[in-house]
Amino acid sequence: MAQNLFEDFNAVSAKQWKQKIQFELKGADYNETVIWNSPEEIKVKPFYDKEDLKAKVGSNTQATAFTICQNIFVHDIDKSIERALDTIQRGATSLRFTIPNENIAIEKLLAALPLATTTLYFHFQFLSIDFVKKIDQIAKEKEATIFCLLDPIGQLAQDGNWFSTPEKDNFETLKSLFESTQNCSLLSINMGLYQNAGANMVQEIAYGLAQANEYFNHIPNCKKSVVFQVAVGSNYFFEIAKLRAIRQLFEIVSTAYELDIDCHILATPTKRNKTIYDYNVNMLRTTTECMSAILGGADAVANLPYDALYHKDNEFGDRIARNQLLILKNESYFDKVNNPADGSYYIESITQQLAEKALQLFKDIEKNGGFLKQLKDGIVKRKIQESADKEQALFDAGKKILLGTNKHPNPTDRMKHDLELFPFVKINPRKTLITPIIEKRLAEKIEQERLATE
Repeated sequence: MAQNLFEDFNAVSAKQWKQKIQFELKGADYNETVIWNSPEEIKVKPFYDKEDLKAKVGSNTQATAFTICQNIFVHDIDKSIERALDTIQRGATSLRFTIPNENIAIEKLLAALPLATTTLYFHFQFLSIDFVKKIDQIAKEKEATIFCLLDPIGQLAQDGNWFSTPEKDNFETLKSLFESTQNCSLLSINMGLYQNAGANMVQEIAYGLAQANEYFNHIPNCKKSVVFQVAVGSNYFFEIAKLRAIRQLFEIVSTAYELDIDCHILATPTKRNKTIYDYNVNMLRTTTECMSAILGGADAVANLPYDALYHKDNEFGDRIARNQLLILKNESYFDKVNNPADGSYYIESITQQLAEKALQLFKDIEKNGGFLKQLKDGIVKRKIQESADKEQALFDAGKKILLGTNKHPNPTDRMKHDLELFPFVKINPRKTLITPIIEKRLAEKIEQERLATE
């Protein structure tokens, strides 16, 4: 007969724990010493118990049977096929292709891939009904799992312009595709843009949710999974909670539209905290960020190579990034436990608070005209910039630490000779409908100053 060991110990209330902590503080103020305030205005306590849990906002997260995703930019079709097959042979189980134009021989690319065992994601730098239809037809013939990451609103937010003008053409194209295709998932939300631009987690979740709501209003026949492309930062437990909150709130919104569709999360480490100096620390950052993504329930994880900021795609960087995920899957067994974060009082409490705050912001966005209106009016960009400025000020003051950059830098480190890519914000003057949301890393200013003195 199984023995319940908890019955052998007396229960300790939250009040007793707090009293014990206050005693150990020897007169120091409890609230100022052991409670810290997150950028999302969530007060983080030194301990959590069942008294911190209220009724959940939504359902649990899912199992962590994630796929290992490799990013591939398609320029030379033969080289892209060669690289795709090689990375599958080395352990990748899904691929995300960036397709720059309609001239890419998509039939040749798909014919060369093992579609029965590999999940595919396609990011397009254009919007074309005929091109997507080709992919949909092949998906039907080969019974392939393919996600077309169509996100015109994300294009507007990032670039300042639609794929095509006028605006209605973008939504009419989506409507037509939803009516004429049946085998591919079509809709995507690029939440990574907001994180990389400096948004806090409540903003990320609310903006992603509001963006999805815009699509549901314009496309009533949405019947396939919606892919949320999420960037994961270094706040380990909060990032786990963020992914859980996204899934929970999406269920609420989709149910309101009577849509029985899945929330599919494709996660990648953020660029915002990555550095070009002491670049090996990037491997430590991406490892914990991938762990957060997996434990948070991501369906696929595309790791960021440690040298992605300043090197062109290369075999060594890709191999290290892929192997980090292979270790987490095959040696740390991260995909063997269903909902591993469930039952953690801390994570459950943070998930609940993030979800509640994001839901409130989402409702405020809808009450004031919706996401697209606030995007056009510059409100979304302004709010993100306010959060980014606060975080930048903490970094500049040394209160937010990036090891090797503003803490314990190596003064002999030299990088000017090793820059194959320009690692800073690029200025591209052009006419745009709105001011785009700009991704910017925390370390850019200090890195530029160091490069100037080399």
